[in-house]
Amino acid sequence: MSYSLQHIARIIHADQIPSVETTISHLLIDSRKLIFADVTLFFAIAGPRRNGHDFIPELYERGLRAFVVEKGMVEKEKFPQAVFLEVPHVLASLQVLTAYHRSRFHIPVIGITGSNGKTIVKEWLYQLLHTEEQIVRSPRSYNSQIGVPLSVWQLNNTHSIGLFEAGISQQGEMGALQKIIQPTIGVWTNIGAAHTEGFSNEAEKAAEKARLFADSESLVYCKDAIEASFDPAGKNRDSFRKDIRLFAWSRMGDADLVIHSEEHTQQQTLINAVWQSQNIQITIPFADRISVDNAITCWCVLLLNGYKNEWIQQRMLLLEAVDMRMQLKKAVNNCYLLNDSYSNDTASLELALDFLVQQAGKNKTTLILSDILQSGQSAEVLYKGILQQLSKRGISRLIGIGPAIKALQPELEKMAYGLQIDCCESTQIFLQTASLNQFRDEYVLLKGARIFSFERISQWLEQKVHQTVMEVNLTAMAQNLKAYQQLLQPSTRVMAMVKAFSYGSGTAEVARILQFHKIDYLAVAYADEGVELRKAGISLPIMVMNVDEAGFDAMIQYNLEPEIYSFGIYSLFHQFLDKQAIRQYPVHIKFNTGMNRLGFEINEAGELASLIHQHGSMVVKSLLSHLAASENPMLDDFTHHQVSRFEEAASTLQQVLGYSFIKHIANSAGIFRHPEYQFDMVRLGIGLYGVDSANEQQLSLQTVITLKSTIAQIRSVQKGETVGYNRKGIVGRNSRIATVRIGYADGYSRALGNGNGYMWLKGEKAPVIGNVCMDMTMIDVTDIPEAMEGDEVEVFGKQVPVQELAAVTGTIAYEIMTGISQRVKRIYVEE
Repeated sequence: MSYSLQHIARIIHADQIPSVETTISHLLIDSRKLIFADVTLFFAIAGPRRNGHDFIPELYERGLRAFVVEKGMVEKEKFPQAVFLEVPHVLASLQVLTAYHRSRFHIPVIGITGSNGKTIVKEWLYQLLHTEEQIVRSPRSYNSQIGVPLSVWQLNNTHSIGLFEAGISQQGEMGALQKIIQPTIGVWTNIGAAHTEGFSNEAEKAAEKARLFADSESLVYCKDAIEASFDPAGKNRDSFRKDIRLFAWSRMGDADLVIHSEEHTQQQTLINAVWQSQNIQITIPFADRISVDNAITCWCVLLLNGYKNEWIQQRMLLLEAVDMRMQLKKAVNNCYLLNDSYSNDTASLELALDFLVQQAGKNKTTLILSDILQSGQSAEVLYKGILQQLSKRGISRLIGIGPAIKALQPELEKMAYGLQIDCCESTQIFLQTASLNQFRDEYVLLKGARIFSFERISQWLEQKVHQTVMEVNLTAMAQNLKAYQQLLQPSTRVMAMVKAFSYGSGTAEVARILQFHKIDYLAVAYADEGVELRKAGISLPIMVMNVDEAGFDAMIQYNLEPEIYSFGIYSLFHQFLDKQAIRQYPVHIKFNTGMNRLGFEINEAGELASLIHQHGSMVVKSLLSHLAASENPMLDDFTHHQVSRFEEAASTLQQVLGYSFIKHIANSAGIFRHPEYQFDMVRLGIGLYGVDSANEQQLSLQTVITLKSTIAQIRSVQKGETVGYNRKGIVGRNSRIATVRIGYADGYSRALGNGNGYMWLKGEKAPVIGNVCMDMTMIDVTDIPEAMEGDEVEVFGKQVPVQELAAVTGTIAYEIMTGISQRVKRIYVEE
C-alpha cells in the first residue's frame, strides 16, 4: 500500500506538511538497503554507534528525496530537492506510522511473545495455515522496536491473517509493540532466562510481556510455563480486557487442553490429550521436548479458531524443521551457493537478495527461483515486481522454475532490464537440461517452495568435499562486533583483524560482513591477502602488517596501506615511492613498547618524524603498538608502562609532523580490560570470533566457528581389544566405537587422542579413544546408545569450546582455529 508524503506528515505530526504529493510505499532505516529511491521514505534513527542522519548525504546522492529526521539535526539548505519531515523522535514516528497502518486492517492478527520459541511457533503456524489463508508474517526474527514496525508495514488488502512476533529486553518496550501489532489473538510461549538482565525479577518481565495482550480477544498459553511468574486466569486477570478468552494447556493439571501422554519414537511423537471432554491426538515428526511444546501451542491456536482435529492431524504430520539461517557454501566452478530454503515469499526473498549482493561484491549473481505460491497477487504482477527488484539490485540472471513463471517467460523477457532469463516447468526438467558449465565464477541464490525439492539442485551444485565442515555464523560475528562496540566511546573507530584467512574462517566472506556493518578498517598480515580482498570487492581501508619490498607494487596498485616498523623498510618504501613520483602515501607507524617483536624504538621517534617530514613521500595515517599482556591482570603494571611509552612516541611524532593521526594500541582483551586506552581506534581480532582472550566471561559473546563432522562407521569392540595405531586405545569394557571423518590432516591435533579430547554427540560427550589418525578419529559412544552412522558430531563450537581444546593441547585458541585445513569446507550462515 502507498501513502502520500502529506498524509504521512499528518500521521506522525511532523512540524510542517510538505507541498509535494510524493507517493511512499517503502520505509527504510538502513542506508545500505536502498532499492526504489523515488518511493522510499528514510527514517534517520540514531543508535548507540551510528546516527541515521549521518547517511543522508549518501542517500541524497543516490536519488532519495524523502526523510524523517529529528528537528534541528539537518542543514536542509544542503539538500535543495529533499523533503524533510521533522519530528521530536524518529523511532517513535516510525512506530506511530505503522500503528496507524495496522489500524486500517480488520483481520485476525496473532501476536506471539515469550522467552523462547516465538519464531518457531510463528513459522509453524504459517506452515499449518498457508493453504487456507493469505498470510503476512514477520520476516525471520523481526521482533524488535524497529523490526516489528517494518513487519507490520507489509500488511495489504490481499492478506486475511497476520502473524507477528514481539521481543523485549527491558521495561517499557512492549507497550509500543502492542500499539503496532494490535493482536486479536495472543500466543505466549513461555517465560525463561532470556533478557533477564533488563528486569529485576521474572514476575516483572512476565508483566511486561503480558502488555502485548492487553486488548486481545483471546490468549493461548502454557500454564506450566507461565503461572509461576504470572497467572492470567487468577491474580493477574485484570491485565487483560474483561471478555478475553483464555485458552491454556498443561501436562500437570486443569486446562483447556490437558496433555495425558507423549509416545516418542526416534523421529516422531504421538501426543494424547483431552479437550472439551474428548480424547484427541496428533502426531508430529519431531521427538525433542522443545518441538513438542511448540507444536502443542500451535495445536491450541488451531483448536481455538475452530479447525477440526482431523484436519489438524493431517497438517501436523507435514511440519518441517525451521532453519532460520541462510547458508553460503562453496560450489562447482569457483561458484558460491546461497541456499535459503527457510521460506519462499517476497519479504524473505528481499532479505536473501540483500545478503546475496552483500556477499557477491562485484561478482556475477544468479537467482534460481521457484513459483511463489499463495502470494495473493496475480502471477503477472508478482513476477514483474520481482524482476524490478532484481534489476535494481544488479542481479545478472534469473532461472525460474515452475509452471506459472514458465508461462510468463515471454512477457518477462520483454521487460528483462538486461537480465538473462531462463525458465523450466519443473525441477526435474531443469536438472535434465542444465549443465554445470552454465555456472562459473558467480554467486547463486536458491529460493524455492518446498514442493519444488530445491535440495536436489543444491546437491547438484555443491562442490564435492568430505563431510567435515567449518560453519561460520556471520550473524553471531555481527553480534560480537556490537558487543565490543558497546564498550567504546562513540568516536572510537574499530580495525578488524582478518589476517591468517580470518583466523581460519575465510577472509573475503568475513570482510564482506564487516564492510556491511561499516567497520572502519581491516588489517591483514601480508600484501597478497589485501589483494585478494580488493579482488573480492572490499573497499574498506586495509592495513598490511608485514610488508616487504616484493609487495610494494601490489600495495600501490590495490590501495593498501603498509605498516612501517623499521628504518630499513621505511627507506626501501620511500625509494619506491620516490621513483614512482608518489607523494603523501598513507602509512601506519609501529613502535615497540615492550613486545620486542616489530617496531621502531621509542628513542627513534624524533629521527623518524624528521625523515617523514623532510621526504614528504608518506603521510602518517596512524600510530600503533602492540600490548604484550593485556589479558593478564598480574601484568597490568607492564601494560600501563607500555601505554606510557606509546604516548611518549606519539607526542614526539605529532610535535615534529605538525598534524594529528589515529592512535591505537588496544586489542580484543584491551578493549574490555583497559577501556581508558581506547585512544582513537581499537583492533578487534579473536573477540570477533567469540573467544574471550581475557577469559573473564563478562561479555555476551556468541560462538562464530563450529567444526563438525559425521560418523562413518560404528562397530562393537570387546573388552580387552584395542583401537587405532600402536594399540593405544585399550577397551576396558564391551564398547561401541564410532569412527569420525576428521583427522590430523584436517587440523585435529594428535594430542587430543587417548581420552584427552572429546566430541559432542546427541547432547553427550564422547571421548576420543586411541590415536588420532590422518583422516579419521575414533570416539567411544557406548554411553550414547542412540548414536547412528551418519550422525553429526561437534568437534568444537558451542558445546566443545575451542579454548578447552587449546588447554588440552597446550596451545591457544588462535592456533587451533588457524590450523584447520583448507580441505575442510567452510559454510557461511546468516540467521
